[in-house]
Amino acid sequence: MRNINKKIMRKLIGEKQFLNMTTTHELRKVISESNYSTNGETFIVIKNIDSCEILLNSKTTNHIFIKALTKVTIVPDNNKIDELYDEILIDKGACVEFYLVENIWYISSSDGLKLE
Repeated sequence: MRNINKKIMRKLIGEKQFLNMTTTHELRKVISESNYSTNGETFIVIKNIDSCEILLNSKTTNHIFIKALTKVTIVPDNNKIDELYDEILIDKGACVEFYLVENIWYISSSDGLKLE
């Protein structure tokens, strides 16, 4: 079950203050499991295990940063990453950002990415 929080955004224009209440889900998470499926997070850190496989779940997630403090294999739930790769491997210290566009996961930025 996701942790749902209410967030109030305030904007001051001149002397008038405008409020906008939004609902946000758990956006940041630390993962210490050998297999994990994304669940709407925007940032996850993987640590305290030897290796991990992350499934990019297109039903719950459309944008995510993955920070690896261990070896991590990232697999899309359908199609290929960047229309080329069935999976990618990132190593300790690497970070990669993904966007889901027209049901395909695209890498928008990365550091230390290892393609295999």
